[in-house]
Amino acid sequence: MKLTRWLWRDHGIAARVTRALLVPPSLLYRAVMALRTAGYRRGVVRSHALPLPAVAVGNLAVGGTGKTPVASWIAGWLAGRGVRPGILLRGYGGDEERVHRLLVPDAIVVADPDRFAGAERARAEGAQVLVLDDAYQRLDVRRDVNMVLIAAESSDDPPWSLPAGPWREGWTALDRADVIVVTRRRAARAAAEALARRLATPQAVVATAYLAVEELAGLHSGRRSTLALVAGRRVVVAAGIADPASLAAQVREAGARVQLMAYQDHHPYPQADVDRLAQAARGADYVVVTEKDAVKLRGRWPTDAPEPLVAQQIVRWETNGEAVTRMLEGLLPQAP
Repeated sequence: MKLTRWLWRDHGIAARVTRALLVPPSLLYRAVMALRTAGYRRGVVRSHALPLPAVAVGNLAVGGTGKTPVASWIAGWLAGRGVRPGILLRGYGGDEERVHRLLVPDAIVVADPDRFAGAERARAEGAQVLVLDDAYQRLDVRRDVNMVLIAAESSDDPPWSLPAGPWREGWTALDRADVIVVTRRRAARAAAEALARRLATPQAVVATAYLAVEELAGLHSGRRSTLALVAGRRVVVAAGIADPASLAAQVREAGARVQLMAYQDHHPYPQADVDRLAQAARGADYVVVTEKDAVKLRGRWPTDAPEPLVAQQIVRWETNGEAVTRMLEGLLPQAP
């Protein structure tokens, strides 16, 4: 992930030359993706209906848009209306599965690369509506609501597809979306809303959401405090996510003096890294980690090191949130 951050976001001559060399395979990748999409649209390649109403949540770029918190928010919204959600994941890394179980205890979480098989398992266990996490490109299964997330921070990324840039598909793929959500962590609200206006389309709801850190919870104790706790303090931020700098920026905005320990997405935290992080914690006032990191640190954190604080991230709809929920209401089972 450090290599890709350098490749995609560095403005130095070495990164720019490397990106230029990777443009031909990027063009080939985009052409293959376009042919694949055309094959499904024309019925050359078959897609299969899922056994339950479903919403797919995904993105056009690699990581960092908030798929997990938004998918969990949808599942929680469904559970709050008395509907048992099933969350389907491909199962890569394992951390997202545990995060979903923690955030939405009522959900049936199934990790299976075969989304159709996972859907059947979820239905057998009592799910009534499916939430497909990271499934915008999964054209082999049909869904009722197609939601795509775009990070406001992605405006700084190069426009190329993989590998020269972070894009799985170009913005023309937005024509498959029923809901387009511009998310932000570090970007200003005005920047997110400006991007939303650029993406406005008659066939889709376009909304903006702030992925906010509002509370911190002790890793073991669960004690909660507001983010104001870290104001004026020395804080080590450890994040094994697609955009570690986003959490560091949010903690810094709360007035903390931040040291960032950035890891690749789905970092497994071998013991040497746990020890290194614990040592850093002993020299700081607080350590702040994400939920994805916390599920791998619980039970392994040294008892003589200060307890890490887990950033509790929420989805705060800033524009058009009501329209998003109206789309989701169409998935609810109809009363007899």
